[in-house]
Amino acid sequence: MTRPLRKRFGQHLLTNPNTINNIVKVIYPKNNDKLVEIGPGRGAITIPILKSIGQLHAIEIDSDIAHEVSENCKAIGDLIIHQGDVLNFDFNEVANSSSPIRLFGNLPYNISTPLLFHLLKFSDLIIDMHFMLQKEVVDRIIASAGDSNYSRLSIMIQCSYKVESLFDISPNEFSPPPKVNSSFMRLTPSDEYSKQIKDLLAFSKLVETAFQQRRKTIKNSLSNLATEEQLTNANIKTSLRPQDISIPQYIKLSNELAA
Repeated sequence: MTRPLRKRFGQHLLTNPNTINNIVKVIYPKNNDKLVEIGPGRGAITIPILKSIGQLHAIEIDSDIAHEVSENCKAIGDLIIHQGDVLNFDFNEVANSSSPIRLFGNLPYNISTPLLFHLLKFSDLIIDMHFMLQKEVVDRIIASAGDSNYSRLSIMIQCSYKVESLFDISPNEFSPPPKVNSSFMRLTPSDEYSKQIKDLLAFSKLVETAFQQRRKTIKNSLSNLATEEQLTNANIKTSLRPQDISIPQYIKLSNELAA
């Protein structure tokens, strides 16, 4: 018997077969890939990918759903279920530097932002990530300086990944339909920015502090961290607001403060 989904887990299962096929094509699973799915649900994406590669890891918090998808996949391939909260999952359990992983999933919208920050800790173990997310979250991730969606999330993710929004997905393609539009995106690890940062913790604190008061000028929002002279040395106009400052400028300021 199929059990109703639990609202507290933010579960919305993709049902449109054309969109499922498009997702599988974009992920393009290959035989030697070590793939890990976050939130397999009842197996809409799990099953076609497992058919392609024969073995797949999946992380699922809902014990009933974990059992159901395991049963659905028994005759298809080796589905290795890790039952628990992905926010607490140590990806070192399934990957190492010589055996990195590819991640994919339809992420529960209620944990998507904290999960993305959690995954930053494992960037060196990841080949790429393909996620379905709330469209407004994807818009924030890919935003550039000067865009109203530009935020701490934009900066911290783009410092570790190249990001691409691939296509949008409407609510009526899910069961139950969410109240928001979704987007499917790709994140590929990149050290273009991260290798320039002298102190990542200090950089993260700087960006977090700046965006806590995003409507103020950068001079005021960072008044406890940076002087006008330090802002000027980083080529930052003191009259700008946090969302108007580029990633290279934040990096330059962070390194200036670390000097």
